[in-house]
Amino acid sequence: METMTDAERDYNESVQRAFRTMAPIYDLMTIPIRRLRDEAADFAGPEEGSTVLDVATGTGDQALAFARRGFHVTAIDLTDAMLERAVRKQGSEKVQFELGDATCLRFPTHAFDVVSVSFALHDMPLTIRERVLTEMTRVAKPGGTILIVDYGLPRNRLGRFLVYRLVNLYEGETYREFIWSDLYALLAKVGISLTGERIAVLGAAKVWKGRTDGSKVGSSGRKDSG
Repeated sequence: METMTDAERDYNESVQRAFRTMAPIYDLMTIPIRRLRDEAADFAGPEEGSTVLDVATGTGDQALAFARRGFHVTAIDLTDAMLERAVRKQGSEKVQFELGDATCLRFPTHAFDVVSVSFALHDMPLTIRERVLTEMTRVAKPGGTILIVDYGLPRNRLGRFLVYRLVNLYEGETYREFIWSDLYALLAKVGISLTGERIAVLGAAKVWKGRTDGSKVGSSGRKDSG
């Protein structure tokens, strides 16, 4: 298993502190994207009986959207306070919520039909973002679906200007790095082939859907066959 750097370890600890503080108001903050959770689950399009893993689940809204459609859902998060909110929600008994680090998933290789991450990658430094996507790829079945929901920018110049300035006010440095990064190159690097994308929330958010061929592996120590 690859060892985390001190900076990455400090990041994880700061995330846990921040989200323990935010947990009581997090659902209020995410009201504008509540409908997007269902749209994203539909866009992923799992087959009946599919297994789903939602990483960095927060208070569980994306996991619950999959569960409402009858899928077998597991959801993990670093922060106990966020999961405590998740398990109080209607339908939470249909989801297996547990503490877990998305950079080092406890699940075996090729375990899930769908692996999703929603509004979390933008909070991560690039090195951690790559680890998370690599682990998501590892635990997805060959040909399985990777679903990413996160911030985007509208296509028109004025919309891009306004959305960027507004979101940047409260998201800060990691958002700026994420929004101008080459996500497509990173997906290709970790073994995810993009199969579709959708603009949402008037362009302020985006959904990416990809597929893995199973040739890449994560931080468990297994080698990349490519």
